[in-house]
Amino acid sequence: MEPHEITDVARMDHAPPYRAGRGRRLVTGDCFDANVEPMAGAARPLADYGDVLRAPPHVVAEVLFGTLYQSPRPAAPHSVAASAVGEELGPPFKRGRGGPGGWMLLDEPEIHLGEHIVVPDLGGWRRERLPAVPDAAYFELAPDWVCEVLSPSTRALDRGAKLKVYAEFKVGFAWFVEPLEQLVEVLELDGPTYRIVQTAEGDAPARLRPFDAIEFPVAALWMR
Repeated sequence: MEPHEITDVARMDHAPPYRAGRGRRLVTGDCFDANVEPMAGAARPLADYGDVLRAPPHVVAEVLFGTLYQSPRPAAPHSVAASAVGEELGPPFKRGRGGPGGWMLLDEPEIHLGEHIVVPDLGGWRRERLPAVPDAAYFELAPDWVCEVLSPSTRALDRGAKLKVYAEFKVGFAWFVEPLEQLVEVLELDGPTYRIVQTAEGDAPARLRPFDAIEFPVAALWMR
């Protein structure tokens, strides 16, 4: 074990699938035990950006509440769903083709939020807040929207510690995409916590906030 706490997210495969009803308030950080609290009396130093840089290239490294998390690279269903989100939202909202534009949408941006380092599957900023991508290794401005494609190995982290960080830094919307269950949940920040405001299942298109200017082809997320 390293001198500080390192959690290998691949060991969380026992986490059960999670489904919540529309309108249910999520008390961020309480839905799942993401093992983010330091041990009582522990004297080990907190993880930081140096630990991220030293992580193996085949993992996604993040730091949440002083703990380094190393997630495996996504499996095929995860990659299909994440790619489809960007493919469908990019033209109308990033390029303004067939939609209103006004967004900067990026795959797997590294975002530093205070002491935390997160890498959502996709992140989006409204252009009035991020007119251009900074010439830097990472972002320090909290996004307006994130999308997390969930898998058995990342579900607890995404719904637990990461969601708590997103709420703390006022990320307005979060999408949770469940490829195995063919389910999308839209969460909107409501005070200090998130509320599930929309769900979409199966193949029916839906207008999903904050991109409800178009009908999103939900079936594209599950296409193989």
